[in-house]
Amino acid sequence: MALLQELASRLVIPGLPDWTGLLALLILLLAGLAYLLMPFSVFGLKGRLDSIEAQLDELQGEIRMMGMRSADPPRRLAAAEDWMDAPPARVEAPVMRAAPPVPPPPAWPEPPRRGRAEPRLD
Repeated sequence: MALLQELASRLVIPGLPDWTGLLALLILLLAGLAYLLMPFSVFGLKGRLDSIEAQLDELQGEIRMMGMRSADPPRRLAAAEDWMDAPPARVEAPVMRAAPPVPPPPAWPEPPRRGRAEPRLD
Protein backbone atom coordinates (compact mmCIF):
# COMPACT_ATOMS: atom_id res chain seq x y z
CA MET A 1 0.00 0.00 0.00
CA ALA A 2 2.89 2.32 0.73
CA LEU A 3 4.26 1.73 -2.76
CA LEU A 4 0.95 2.76 -4.30
CA GLN A 5 0.83 5.92 -2.19
CA GLU A 6 4.41 6.79 -3.17
CA LEU A 7 3.55 6.31 -6.87
CA ALA A 8 0.42 8.42 -6.44
CA SER A 9 2.42 11.23 -4.84
CA ARG A 10 4.88 11.23 -7.76
CA LEU A 11 2.08 11.41 -10.35
CA VAL A 12 0.19 14.28 -8.76
CA ILE A 13 -0.75 16.96 -11.28
CA PRO A 14 -0.56 20.40 -9.61
CA GLY A 15 -3.95 22.03 -9.14
CA LEU A 16 -5.90 18.76 -9.48
CA PRO A 17 -6.88 16.05 -6.95
CA ASP A 18 -4.26 13.42 -6.04
CA TRP A 19 -5.95 10.58 -7.95
CA THR A 20 -5.84 12.32 -11.41
CA GLY A 21 -2.21 11.29 -12.00
CA LEU A 22 -3.05 7.62 -11.42
CA LEU A 23 -6.08 7.92 -13.69
CA ALA A 24 -3.99 9.47 -16.48
CA LEU A 25 -1.37 6.69 -16.11
CA LEU A 26 -4.08 4.02 -16.18
CA ILE A 27 -5.65 5.52 -19.33
CA LEU A 28 -2.25 5.67 -21.07
CA LEU A 29 -1.50 2.04 -20.14
CA LEU A 30 -4.90 0.87 -21.44
CA ALA A 31 -4.42 2.79 -24.71
CA GLY A 32 -0.95 1.29 -25.17
CA LEU A 33 -2.28 -2.20 -24.49
CA ALA A 34 -5.12 -1.65 -26.99
CA TYR A 35 -2.64 -0.62 -29.71
CA LEU A 36 -0.51 -3.70 -29.01
CA LEU A 37 -3.48 -6.06 -29.21
CA MET A 38 -5.23 -4.33 -32.14
CA PRO A 39 -5.29 -6.36 -35.38
CA PHE A 40 -3.51 -4.97 -38.43
CA SER A 41 -6.74 -4.76 -40.41
CA VAL A 42 -7.82 -1.76 -38.31
CA PHE A 43 -4.79 0.19 -39.56
CA GLY A 44 -5.65 -0.67 -43.17
CA LEU A 45 -2.67 -2.95 -43.73
CA LYS A 46 -4.66 -6.13 -44.24
CA GLY A 47 -6.44 -4.84 -47.37
CA ARG A 48 -3.20 -3.60 -48.89
CA LEU A 49 -1.44 -6.88 -48.13
CA ASP A 50 -4.29 -8.84 -49.74
CA SER A 51 -4.09 -6.78 -52.94
CA ILE A 52 -0.31 -7.17 -53.10
CA GLU A 53 -0.69 -10.92 -52.59
CA ALA A 54 -3.21 -11.11 -55.48
CA GLN A 55 -0.83 -9.19 -57.77
CA LEU A 56 2.01 -11.51 -56.78
CA ASP A 57 -0.12 -14.57 -57.62
CA GLU A 58 -0.90 -13.09 -61.07
CA LEU A 59 2.77 -12.41 -61.75
CA GLN A 60 3.76 -15.92 -60.71
CA GLY A 61 1.11 -17.37 -63.03
CA GLU A 62 2.38 -15.28 -65.96
CA ILE A 63 5.97 -16.33 -65.28
CA ARG A 64 4.90 -20.00 -65.23
CA MET A 65 3.10 -19.57 -68.56
CA MET A 66 6.15 -17.89 -70.12
CA GLY A 67 8.36 -20.68 -68.83
CA MET A 68 6.06 -23.33 -70.31
CA ARG A 69 6.04 -21.56 -73.68
CA SER A 70 9.79 -21.26 -73.80
CA ALA A 71 10.21 -24.95 -72.90
CA ASP A 72 8.37 -26.03 -76.08
CA PRO A 73 10.75 -26.69 -79.02
CA PRO A 74 10.41 -24.25 -81.93
CA ARG A 75 8.10 -25.50 -84.67
CA ARG A 76 9.56 -26.16 -88.13
CA LEU A 77 7.46 -25.10 -91.07
CA ALA A 78 6.96 -27.37 -94.02
CA ALA A 79 8.36 -26.20 -97.36
CA ALA A 80 4.85 -25.43 -98.67
CA GLU A 81 4.12 -23.23 -95.64
CA ASP A 82 7.47 -21.46 -95.90
CA TRP A 83 6.97 -20.43 -99.55
CA MET A 84 5.43 -17.05 -100.23
CA ASP A 85 4.06 -15.83 -103.58
CA ALA A 86 5.32 -12.58 -105.02
CA PRO A 87 2.99 -9.65 -104.54
CA PRO A 88 0.92 -8.70 -107.61
CA ALA A 89 2.24 -5.93 -109.88
CA ARG A 90 1.17 -2.50 -108.77
CA VAL A 91 -0.79 -0.24 -111.02
CA GLU A 92 0.35 3.37 -110.77
CA ALA A 93 -2.25 5.23 -108.78
CA PRO A 94 -2.62 8.98 -109.06
CA VAL A 95 -0.62 10.90 -106.51
CA MET A 96 -2.78 11.99 -103.63
CA ARG A 97 -1.96 15.34 -102.10
CA ALA A 98 -1.95 15.86 -98.38
CA ALA A 99 -3.56 19.32 -98.79
CA PRO A 100 -5.90 20.71 -101.46
CA PRO A 101 -4.38 23.02 -104.10
CA VAL A 102 -4.00 26.65 -103.11
CA PRO A 103 -6.60 28.91 -104.82
CA PRO A 104 -5.36 32.00 -106.69
CA PRO A 105 -5.35 35.27 -104.76
CA PRO A 106 -8.50 37.40 -105.04
CA ALA A 107 -8.56 40.10 -107.74
CA TRP A 108 -8.25 43.71 -106.65
CA PRO A 109 -11.58 45.52 -106.64
CA GLU A 110 -12.11 48.17 -109.29
CA PRO A 111 -11.79 51.72 -108.06
CA PRO A 112 -15.15 53.42 -107.34
CA ARG A 113 -16.61 55.52 -110.16
CA ARG A 114 -17.16 59.18 -109.74
CA GLY A 115 -20.70 60.29 -109.92
CA ARG A 116 -23.92 58.57 -109.19
CA ALA A 117 -23.91 54.93 -108.28
CA GLU A 118 -27.61 54.18 -108.93
CA PRO A 119 -28.66 52.66 -112.20
CA ARG A 120 -30.31 54.98 -114.72
CA LEU A 121 -33.83 54.28 -115.79
CA ASP A 122 -34.83 55.10 -119.37
